[in-house]
Amino acid sequence: MTVLVMGASGQIGHFLLPRLEAAGYAWMAVSRRPPGHDSRWRSGHLPDGMPELPPLQAVVSLGPIDLLAKWLAEMRLPGIPHIVATSSMSAETKRESQVPEEREVSRRLRDAETMLIATCASRGMPWTVFRPTLIYGAGMDKSLTPIVASARRRHIFPLPAGRGQRQPVHADDIAAAVVAALRTPAARGRTLSMGGGERLTAADMFRRTQRSAGGFVVPLPVPRLVLELAASVSPLMRGPVNRLDTDLIADNTDLEAILGVHPRPFRPQPGTWQPVR
Repeated sequence: MTVLVMGASGQIGHFLLPRLEAAGYAWMAVSRRPPGHDSRWRSGHLPDGMPELPPLQAVVSLGPIDLLAKWLAEMRLPGIPHIVATSSMSAETKRESQVPEEREVSRRLRDAETMLIATCASRGMPWTVFRPTLIYGAGMDKSLTPIVASARRRHIFPLPAGRGQRQPVHADDIAAAVVAALRTPAARGRTLSMGGGERLTAADMFRRTQRSAGGFVVPLPVPRLVLELAASVSPLMRGPVNRLDTDLIADNTDLEAILGVHPRPFRPQPGTWQPVR
């Protein structure tokens, strides 16, 4: 039996495939741009561009959960696979956001989770949903890595003040949790929040990121007045600025008790921000 991995070319997938192999799982990976050197990769995409599938032990989806939910609702999978999907803590942390677009993101995530769970229940398929916080670790994220890349080019790293707590989670720790969920019956039928092993303020997170950037990068504190002015001028800045004093964290109690996974603290190094190959 095979574990199907969708989104395998992303940051979590980079760590997941070797972990699956080490744990003895046969896997098949689907990507829009599969590498040509491994026959276990297939070209495909959700929701309507998937290849023909063999009988499956599990389906692991590391991409948008709304596309997965739509595909599952319309597709009859061979076998009764365990569905393991990544959603996001944004489903909760953006629920009451002052920015309408962010509230819509939260609603879409929760609706997709509900659809996925309902489909699995109607077909007798076990399921596990992970809600990670900010993901880093493979140089492929769209949050901290672009800031580091810009700072390396400009040799200046903006340091916004922020009292809200953050809990960045390493992509490899999520991969470890996925493998643990596949072999842990108690993980079935659970939505598990997942953050890193340390909580720190947004300001401290940016400070540590700056120190780990490598090369000649000068920290530049950004006054709150400047941030609020930018938010008033640019709608794209409104959400990030408003969230600086908001806690974006997860409770790892169930994750650790059920799966025995203990995510690492946030200790980035210069190599953290290099895209993996």
